[in-house]
Amino acid sequence: MTKQQQAIYDARTLGGGKMLTLGLQHMFAMFGATVLVPVLTGLSMSATLLFAGLGTLLFHLLTKMRVPAFLGSSFAFLGGYAAVVSMGAEEGLTAAESLPYACIGVFSAGIIYFILAGLFALFGAKRVMRFFPPIVTGPIIIAIGLTLSGSAIGNCNQNWWIALLAIAIIIVCNIWGKGMVKIIPILLGVLGSYIVAACCGLCDFSGVKEAAWVGLPFEWQNTAFHVFDAPKWGLILSAIIAIVPISLATMMEHIGDMCAISSTVGKNFLEEPGLHRTLMGDGAATMLASLFGAPANTTYGENTGVLNLTRVYDPRVIRIAAIFAIILSFCPKFSVLIGAMPGAVVGGVSLVLYGMISAVGVRNIVENQVDFTKNRNVIIAALILVLAIGIKYGANDAIDLGFTKLSGLAVAAIVGVILNAILPGKDYEFGANPQGDKAVDFELNRFEGKK
Repeated sequence: MTKQQQAIYDARTLGGGKMLTLGLQHMFAMFGATVLVPVLTGLSMSATLLFAGLGTLLFHLLTKMRVPAFLGSSFAFLGGYAAVVSMGAEEGLTAAESLPYACIGVFSAGIIYFILAGLFALFGAKRVMRFFPPIVTGPIIIAIGLTLSGSAIGNCNQNWWIALLAIAIIIVCNIWGKGMVKIIPILLGVLGSYIVAACCGLCDFSGVKEAAWVGLPFEWQNTAFHVFDAPKWGLILSAIIAIVPISLATMMEHIGDMCAISSTVGKNFLEEPGLHRTLMGDGAATMLASLFGAPANTTYGENTGVLNLTRVYDPRVIRIAAIFAIILSFCPKFSVLIGAMPGAVVGGVSLVLYGMISAVGVRNIVENQVDFTKNRNVIIAALILVLAIGIKYGANDAIDLGFTKLSGLAVAAIVGVILNAILPGKDYEFGANPQGDKAVDFELNRFEGKK
């Protein structure tokens, strides 16, 4: 039986009970990584779950209900959130007050998805992707992980034993785990170290008792709309400039995920419903989430792994998982329980995660066989890395242009794109190396779609 026949068979024979069970399994797979992003950034946990579910449903609507993909929180924008919070602190804003400004930057990044989708439809992927080769995206991804490393160490310093336990569980599950264990190493690392920390009396659960069982998933002051009650236009512009360039990396991640899902299911989703539609779906989900104070969304490798594990490719199962996430988002008590997680647990998990992000950037460069005997490539990579890291850990944390500020990542991305465009010797061709084209994925468990 071919994969296409298997999918048709599944759609006709799956009963309601099996559909619900498989939907729960997909929600379980995405859960650990999705809730980790609001824990790391300070965004609303409930809003994150709500718009992961709604974003997934919107993505399915825009892709003709054909692509079995779940959209959860994107790790790629963590550096952008941190940069905007730092800029807001200089203007006297708390982290909570600065995050809605970052959400405006993420909303603008979502618009880039629509622009790129239009360019792909008009000119084709090969022409457009020449401006975003691995020599630009690879070093940017490396820099994202390295600029976040300081916060991971800071959290680990709260209790290195708990942090090391989280790291150990993730490594064991990811390397030696089988089946679902291998697909959800982050979730197991969080749960294992959280339980041990609770047994050691390191958690404060007083807020859990006070929290309601049912409540709204977001509050007005956490949304992007709240910014315009008393806007700081300079910070809005700074947030947009700091975060939009990160979409260069997330665009590559999206293409890689679509390749992986296509390989798993046995259908070429880049052709039908088309890469332009999947990009629009991802961008629309990100824009919707950001408006209401939730993280940017992206297609999840963990759920692609579940597709391979179960060999059930019916997109309806994914939509059931989305509905479960929406239902869970209306439970404030659950959100407070996740918020009670000790910083050391977050530190251990993020230490692995941030390192893996940088490693993905290295992988992107290696698998695309970037030629570093060419001076142009050395210069581009060198300037991206030095600017991103140097500005981040410099005295001012950003470059002040008077009317706005540029984070290190923003400066690095802009310089990288411009240098690649003007320096002679461009040799990257999208589609020539399928393995390299899908070598970008910010999830810990990179799924290849291999049997």
